[in-house]
Amino acid sequence: MKNKIVTPVLAIMIVAVVLFGGKALLSGTAEKNLGIARNIMMTAVLPGSASFTPEEFDADQNSAIKSVYKAENGYVIESTAYGYNGDITLMVGVSNEGKVTGLVVEEMQETHGLGAKALTNVPFLAQFLLTGGDAEVGTNVDALTGATVSSKAVTKAVNSAVAYVTGADTSSSATEWGG
Repeated sequence: MKNKIVTPVLAIMIVAVVLFGGKALLSGTAEKNLGIARNIMMTAVLPGSASFTPEEFDADQNSAIKSVYKAENGYVIESTAYGYNGDITLMVGVSNEGKVTGLVVEEMQETHGLGAKALTNVPFLAQFLLTGGDAEVGTNVDALTGATVSSKAVTKAVNSAVAYVTGADTSSSATEWGG
């Protein structure tokens, strides 16, 4: 009777040790891979840069900015704006001259088939590269059909990133949009 209980308990303990040991060994790998993926993404949105240094910033000055990385030829800025269903987070490359060099939507929970198009719609996202850092939905950026709120949120996040680099007043219409 004693062996019938000891053997399964011992097996469970061995499996638990193996699982916890494996998790401990792999935890650093996951973090390292996340850092590599982040650097690849930053290189894509700010071409010509190889190293990115985190930069301190005043979150009170521009609440849309979540993180800032300085590179040789500009900045990579993680910026967030509230869309239709929640926050939309972008990684935006901005040259030292204040021009958008690239952007990628990192996270969003917008409506599938409508606002979620902002994640993958290349013509929509490419407009920000052509506006010269002066993006405004309805003026020089065409909103996605059926996704005006999401389009405006992406525009606000991009404009906040550009405003950080150029020193524009974030309380001005450069980063604000109406309902």
